Amino acid sequence: MFLSVFDLFKIGIGPSSSHTMGPMTAARRFLDEILAGDWPRPAGVKVDRIGASLHGSLAYTGIGHGSDRAVILGLAGELPQTVDPDEADGIVARIGAEKRISPPGHPSYRFDPAKDLVLDRKTPLTGHANGMAFYAYDASDRLLLKRIYYSIGGGFVVSEEELQRMKAKGSVTTEGKKVPYPFKNAVEMLAMAAKSGLSIAEMKRANEEKHMSREELDAGLDAIWSAMKGCIDRGLSQDGVMPGGLKVRRRARQLHDKLQEQWQQNRPNPLLANDWLSIYAMAVNEENAAGGRVVTAPTNGAAGTLPAVLRYWLHFHPEADQPSIRDFLLTAAAVGGIIKSNASISGAEVGCQGEVGSASAMAAAGLCAVMGGTPEQVENAAEIALEHHLGMTCDPVGGLVQVPCIERNALGAVKAVTAASLAIKGDGTHFVPLDAAIETMRQTGLDMNEKYKETSLGGLAVNVVEC
Repeated sequence: MFLSVFDLFKIGIGPSSSHTMGPMTAARRFLDEILAGDWPRPAGVKVDRIGASLHGSLAYTGIGHGSDRAVILGLAGELPQTVDPDEADGIVARIGAEKRISPPGHPSYRFDPAKDLVLDRKTPLTGHANGMAFYAYDASDRLLLKRIYYSIGGGFVVSEEELQRMKAKGSVTTEGKKVPYPFKNAVEMLAMAAKSGLSIAEMKRANEEKHMSREELDAGLDAIWSAMKGCIDRGLSQDGVMPGGLKVRRRARQLHDKLQEQWQQNRPNPLLANDWLSIYAMAVNEENAAGGRVVTAPTNGAAGTLPAVLRYWLHFHPEADQPSIRDFLLTAAAVGGIIKSNASISGAEVGCQGEVGSASAMAAAGLCAVMGGTPEQVENAAEIALEHHLGMTCDPVGGLVQVPCIERNALGAVKAVTAASLAIKGDGTHFVPLDAAIETMRQTGLDMNEKYKETSLGGLAVNVVEC
């Protein structure tokens, strides 16, 4: 079993990995299928019109999460990792006015977003809460091709057939990749660490280097942190009201300025570390809410927790260096891969315990590792952080990744640091195994009412009056 660090940490745009990056990727994938032509159609008949429908959570919160916008961008030929956030609105506006798309390498197709992009709240697709369908028609509007895709969290997109194969295997895996340390759960991870004498980061590095050079891996890890750091810095430099209609103001810059002032005046502040953690996390998630460039960690909705903890490590620990950043990310990815393979990181599937809960566990593991923790202590740190997010619902007000998501990332970062600190002071022995916490999260997600799973039909989403 192998999920690469680059499967979990994807560079893309906000506000949502499953609702923005996933639909954009699916739309682009549909274009590729049209171009490949590996599907039956009458001789001489060409695709003339494209359509799409969003279902389940994508339909309920699609507008707030920018899913409709993401589909349009994907059909324009854009990809999450390369689209220019500053150009996106112009692309969407042009297609809306012209009622046509002209993706690179394709002829021009008819596509009127007002008619050809449907948010279908009445017809759920059975494979996953984040389902979408794409359609290709000829000039007489006869259906030529239909494809169903699912956005399963963290920017991962699978076809209907791929999802069925994954369910048959009982896990989400990257097939066909052999690695020296193929741990599929925490028990196996600890056993392999004990037998090999390697740290979790060293085992994860060995797995990655089976498929790429050390130089490529380190360059990729450095690029991930550079994107995370850039997102923090941009978030700390911006102010104003975030888009979407809730009129929520950015706060990270103002709070950052106040902290800087206190820092320079050398005022005693026993909550200083927590304050910096919170501001770093909020900066990322405010940037995400505004549609900026972020890194899934493991999702966009939880994108601020892990970067905040890593920035805290660099800020408050003088021993922090570049190799420790890489070890942090590798350790976090190892834990994130176990969570994704055995439960879920999708808020639409298991609630926010799968997003911020997973992010906090990953960050706690990474921090514990770079603080000198043993594999057992690292596993303990991840378990503490995840256990204390169990049952957390996903109830975004207005379908926007703003309330309660931004502050929730800040508290996830605080929990991660606390979990790492508690674990590092013990010997790794603890009562609840990480695997048990992950399985509990999976079962809790199955039992959770759908209105608390990224549909904005319950919780804060219906009890807070939108202004």
